[in-house]
Amino acid sequence: MPWLKKLVGAVVVLGGVGAVAGWVLSAPVKLDATALAQLGPGDATKGKRIFYAGGCTACHAKPGSQGDARLQLVGGLQLKTPFGTFVPPNISQDPKDGIGAWSVEDLANAMLKGVSPSGEHFYPAFPYASYARMKPSDIADLYAFLKTLPAVGGKAPDNSLGFPFNIRRGIGLWKRLYLSDQPVVALADGEPEPVMAGRYLVEGPGHCGECHSPRDFAGGTKKSEWLAGAVAAEGSGIVPNITSGKGGLANWSEADIANYLETGFTPNFDSVGGAMVDVQRNMAALTPVDRASIAAYLKAVPPHPNGYPARKPAS
Repeated sequence: MPWLKKLVGAVVVLGGVGAVAGWVLSAPVKLDATALAQLGPGDATKGKRIFYAGGCTACHAKPGSQGDARLQLVGGLQLKTPFGTFVPPNISQDPKDGIGAWSVEDLANAMLKGVSPSGEHFYPAFPYASYARMKPSDIADLYAFLKTLPAVGGKAPDNSLGFPFNIRRGIGLWKRLYLSDQPVVALADGEPEPVMAGRYLVEGPGHCGECHSPRDFAGGTKKSEWLAGAVAAEGSGIVPNITSGKGGLANWSEADIANYLETGFTPNFDSVGGAMVDVQRNMAALTPVDRASIAAYLKAVPPHPNGYPARKPAS
């Protein structure tokens, strides 16, 4: 049956073409020379601000650390998700187990492109989909600050992922769908400077949308429901809606939000809990101007209803 041979041949050819195309489209892409030229010399004092805005200690400090021990970025926290268990690595200045041997270009490629020094994709449990909106100069400042932190030996355990999520190359296709350096919320010309500054902090280094926005089947954030709240990546809890929609921050003023970020107390005198404890601790290390800017932006975000299924009342 000649027609059957032709059909099989065509399928083989198409399969080969598809495989080649997938391989090309999924290739890691690093920063170009223009972006690298924007890094600059780096300022550790400014980098400290970016460090806390980015919440580096929340994932990379040893679980349960307090005080100065939070600056020992040995990693090891286990993030158990539907895709598998991700373990943030050691990012201390240890040259073997950490990132002490990285260049500033290495850090910039990791944070803005999700690509390792060896040219592999990082998994987006590392929130580079948000960090991609950061200024290269802020990455250089962060690099300078990280250089002031201690080197701590000890390699964090590997991720534990099943097929097909253990195939890193596939992340390249995910990036083509979800990795962008463009702002999520389009603000009108003439918006007050605090709103613009808050957008940068929330959408970029603060990566608030990574937890507070619902995700689609492939794990990408639903930008049409930005900050509307979501089912928690771990466990069965929820991450609250932080827009001014019903169920969100409609009744909170900008001053209420800024005070919560500084003190951990809500307008009703409830206190911060869960994973937000460490986030709030980092926000408290920012300046009052930064916290006020974050609040101004959150009140300017389009309101959305809760982005997670309604919960049944407890019986």
